[in-house]
Amino acid sequence: MPELPEVTALAAFLDARLAGATVDRVFIVSPSALKTANPPYTDLVGRSIESVGRRGKYLVFRVAPDGSSGEGADDGGGRLLVVVHLALGGWVKVHDKLPEATAGRGKGYSAARFGFVRGDETTGIDLTEAGTWKRLAVWIVPRLEDVPAIAELGPEPLEDDFTLERFRSLLTKRQQIKGLLRNQKVIAGIGNAYSDEILHLAKLSPFAVASTLDDGETERLYAALRSMLEGATAEAIGRPPEDLKDEKRASMRVHRRTGEACPVCGDTIREVTFSDSALQYCPTCQTGGKLLADRTTSKFLK
Repeated sequence: MPELPEVTALAAFLDARLAGATVDRVFIVSPSALKTANPPYTDLVGRSIESVGRRGKYLVFRVAPDGSSGEGADDGGGRLLVVVHLALGGWVKVHDKLPEATAGRGKGYSAARFGFVRGDETTGIDLTEAGTWKRLAVWIVPRLEDVPAIAELGPEPLEDDFTLERFRSLLTKRQQIKGLLRNQKVIAGIGNAYSDEILHLAKLSPFAVASTLDDGETERLYAALRSMLEGATAEAIGRPPEDLKDEKRASMRVHRRTGEACPVCGDTIREVTFSDSALQYCPTCQTGGKLLADRTTSKFLK
């Protein structure tokens, strides 16, 4: 699943490509992907794209009011937002031509297709999804808060107001720190991959309990979180969508590196497997050399 750095880079790429473009056509190929019915998706056609941004792991297309370029229009004047959550297997494919109603057969499927025109330039966008889960979701709403999951999102970890003290105030629950970092209601945008990386950089066990971290551990974790996300975002910005997935994995130090040598200490990177995911860690760097057993039998390690 793309996380904060990749979604930020996707939004920046799409904003540069689509800002000022007019929506020429919209095809909802998989009806299950569209989570709203009012207004209808056909209302997007003929409107212009003001910008493409991000909130948490969600892409947000800001669409001008009908018949307006968007300049000077207020949020109550008919502006719409197209909100996209790529989920586990979703991605964005960009083409230089307008799409047809159905995509050609291949690996995965297209959930939705959009066509845009800006001057002599045409752009096609496919929202694709690999696998059979069909979790990719699209909302068309007047306000971000109309998407229930977005209304519940926690703070953005790279905003100026996400201070050490604010971060410290989030660590009050007796919850494993790995799970807390991934909890979108606590902090927006971090998932399985970057939580592994942040904890490795902070030299903390993924099973450490958030409420028991001392001041030094909290400061180290906060610094690691900001540093990791800022660095990954800087590396991702400017890359086209097709490069972001591979680049994300190539830059990881422990995530999906089970059995490889830790780049810091040389110890073997280990894995803990759950029913629907897995985490990776370095015993020497993070757990004092102790191996973490299956979650159902392990005691929490600090």
